[in-house]
Amino acid sequence: MEVRLKMTVAALVEKQQMEWQWLSFQELNTLQLYQAMQLRQRVFVLEQTCVFQDADGIDVHSWHGLGYLPNGELGAYARIVPPGKAFEYPSIGRVVTAPELRGKRAGYELMQQAMAQTAALFPGNAIKIGAQAHLQRFYGSFGFEPVGELYDEDGISHIHMIAPPLSQQPSR
Repeated sequence: MEVRLKMTVAALVEKQQMEWQWLSFQELNTLQLYQAMQLRQRVFVLEQTCVFQDADGIDVHSWHGLGYLPNGELGAYARIVPPGKAFEYPSIGRVVTAPELRGKRAGYELMQQAMAQTAALFPGNAIKIGAQAHLQRFYGSFGFEPVGELYDEDGISHIHMIAPPLSQQPSR
């Protein structure tokens, strides 16, 4: 697997624009859970017109990244799934930013936070994702390489991608 970048935990968090919280499912309060589900459904169900069971049973095993804007609104979200629950590696999923933040690098900040948190939770582990196919270049900027063939998930073309452990990625 060819690797293109190195990200240390310090480098990943230095350009932070949102206030971040990473919580287990049990640590989420009802408002945080509601905000996360609302943002996920706003984008995945309404905007992408993708009818699927969002509450898939994996959330209860995952860590949830909540990126709050200065006004207190949830601007970005992702979940980190432990190895064995979705893939053999830890994974980052349900990666979503509020539509009004598009083009403002919020997705990059979200993935930097998620990569750093995954490295902290599962040091030395590769990370696997199921990415929407049109976002391969975006995820590639974080060291992810496609593995396998394109597949359909809920009417959207996806591809599995793997990034090596952060400690094994070359410098940016």
